[in-house]
Amino acid sequence: MSELDDWMDRYAYIIDLGNTLPPIAEEFKTPQHLIEGCQSRVWLNANLSGGGKVEFTADSDAIIVKGIISMLIDVLSGHTPQEILDADLYFIDRIGLSEHLSPTRSNGLLAMVKQIRMYALAFKELQAHGNNK
Repeated sequence: MSELDDWMDRYAYIIDLGNTLPPIAEEFKTPQHLIEGCQSRVWLNANLSGGGKVEFTADSDAIIVKGIISMLIDVLSGHTPQEILDADLYFIDRIGLSEHLSPTRSNGLLAMVKQIRMYALAFKELQAHGNNK
């Protein structure tokens, strides 16, 4: 994204990412899957595969937010719970995303990261107790 110097180009890129996000199953568009702390509605679901990797699906009713959650899923989906917990999400600061979001969207971004890590922590606990379901 460093080749995109203009923030309008970056926003367009983020929107494009959101448009490529596979749809979340309607059964997960429930209050239990809503991320608290987001101004927009963001649904997040996670599953632990047989190989011990976490797979995320998500959706949002806001196009920018949908692009942001898409970026997070692209980076974190397909990794073990421990890898997700240890991930340094430096790209958020490197691309200047934090500083160009409104305070409410920045809080929403933090809430999304927190929820992703909560799923990873829960799956790590399940693995520690010998239950991969």
